[in-house]
Amino acid sequence: MSILKINKLTKFYKISSSKKFKALKEVNLEIDKGEIVAILGESGSGKSTLMNIIGGLDTDYSGELLVNNKLLKNFNEKELDKYRKDEIGFIFQSFNLISHLNVLDNVTIAMTLSNVSKTKRIKKAIDILEKLGLSDQMYKRPNQLSGGQKQRVAIARALVNNPKIILADEPTGSLDKETSVQILDILRNISKSGITVIMVTHSDLVASICNRVITISDGEIISEEIRSDSVQFNEEYDKDVKHKQNLNFISAIKLALNNMKKKLARNILISIGASIGIMSVIVMLSLGEGVKNYIKDIMNENLNPLTIELSKPIERDDYRPFYEGVKTLEKEDIEQLSNIDNLHKIEKVFNSMMSNSRINIDDKNYNIQMFSTINNNFLLSDLLEGSLPKEDEIILNVMLSDLIDEDYTKAIGKKIKVYFVEESKMLEKEFTISGISENSYQMYFNYEDLESLYLNNGLEFKPNSVVLTMNSEDVVEETKLKLKEMGYSPSIQEQMLGVFNEMLDVITYVLAGIAAISLFVSAIMILVVLYISVVERTNEIGVLKAIGARRKDIKRIFVSEAFLIGLFSGLIGLVLATIISVIANSYTNNLFEASVSKITIQFVLFGMIISVLLSVLSGLWPASRAAKLDPIESLRHE
Repeated sequence: MSILKINKLTKFYKISSSKKFKALKEVNLEIDKGEIVAILGESGSGKSTLMNIIGGLDTDYSGELLVNNKLLKNFNEKELDKYRKDEIGFIFQSFNLISHLNVLDNVTIAMTLSNVSKTKRIKKAIDILEKLGLSDQMYKRPNQLSGGQKQRVAIARALVNNPKIILADEPTGSLDKETSVQILDILRNISKSGITVIMVTHSDLVASICNRVITISDGEIISEEIRSDSVQFNEEYDKDVKHKQNLNFISAIKLALNNMKKKLARNILISIGASIGIMSVIVMLSLGEGVKNYIKDIMNENLNPLTIELSKPIERDDYRPFYEGVKTLEKEDIEQLSNIDNLHKIEKVFNSMMSNSRINIDDKNYNIQMFSTINNNFLLSDLLEGSLPKEDEIILNVMLSDLIDEDYTKAIGKKIKVYFVEESKMLEKEFTISGISENSYQMYFNYEDLESLYLNNGLEFKPNSVVLTMNSEDVVEETKLKLKEMGYSPSIQEQMLGVFNEMLDVITYVLAGIAAISLFVSAIMILVVLYISVVERTNEIGVLKAIGARRKDIKRIFVSEAFLIGLFSGLIGLVLATIISVIANSYTNNLFEASVSKITIQFVLFGMIISVLLSVLSGLWPASRAAKLDPIESLRHE
């Protein structure tokens, strides 16, 4: 029963633009199932070319090659990969074992590409290795084996996926006579199990065990000697690997991780180098977030969580003398705000950030820049001494009280004159100090006191802000959004905080951007290292393609290595950033009892995603190059 038919197979090699070398000349050949055939010839006779074509490694030929009555010429790349994986087992003269894998892994690699479960592939590989007398060598590396042992491993790898055809290229070329006899005996027994064995050789010893010897010279079959008409075989090797799948991402990750162990020190250094950029970006973002939270906490300490202070932003043609930047609020505004849902209390407020005011203390004048009327935003915790102001009383900032007496408590009860300049009028009033505050405003008045002072002098007085006290903290943020839609803006403190946060964001992102330059350097480094890895592992790539690895599989293995480098770099960067954050916070807590670095889950995810994404993108070109390597040229690479 024919398993292989070749009709008028011709192969040319291009020497130059005008010259071609004819390696095979209309070869005709038919091989049956279970035959052990020797293709005999000297170097350059075309026998290796014929083997590469039969094995699906070379598709640039004319003529017909049928395997199980299927025309190989019609196979697309995917079908050829499957053909090599399912139908063909290669045994090479130079063994072509993967140096960083042990014996067991070298044998299971073919089943890994078929996505066979770990338990099943290890069991099958052990069974075959035991039959080949390698049960005590399974965990050794190839460099720890003799030539005969290496060839047995190569045979085990060829057998493990239950191929229909074994292609052996000079299977005894690197072995002594005694070992050669042992290997040939194994191959003869393999053919008895129903597997067709085709050996390409120039050795008469190899030919002596074959039931058919085909001699080739200058690309032509010149003779054929049949030494046994009938082929007797039994089904010794089971055929349990059915419906083979392809290498999935998880298997590729495991394979890549195993590959990376070979250059462990180099990969660790790469990961550490790449982690510097990730660490820098996370540290910069965390510092920005920590400083913003620190400032926000300070602001919240001076604000009642139930209150909302708001105003109406001024338009360019609507100038008001009271408070530059916001409009005064009209009666209609107060009525509108009084109808807000969940409102507990509304207070009229007058704030001045750039006032034409001064105070007189002991015949000395001091300019006042910031004052406000008392409201629910003023916390009792801000009061260092004294009480809230009653009629004609004020609260003085602790720095101003120092001008009266070094012991600020002695300022309470004293009277001071306050002067206001409005519309070319000097307004003067005497107040009694009721309390001392550490708040940022220099003075706090009762709204009614200022209102009466302005009205008594014939001046209009209206609030430029209001403070709403809500029933619950839960409704505060929602109410702020509604008020913004109504045209109101938050308090000057919140606006200043917003501006400051925007400036801090810009600075943070600029610094993070500068730090990210190292990420670009890391990407170049990963690209170069993976490119070097492709060059170093060219022979390995050829082996993988010979045993059925698709382009996608090769690419997936190298991309998986890039993924792992990115993952490890991100983890190392995160650990380093956390250590720096802890040290920085410890230092600032000792200085002013505050943490200035905050690593959030968003920064962690951002750092990890950027690290992995950048690494994978850097690995795409080397991975694509590896996937496109010619398997024949790769196998010849030293």
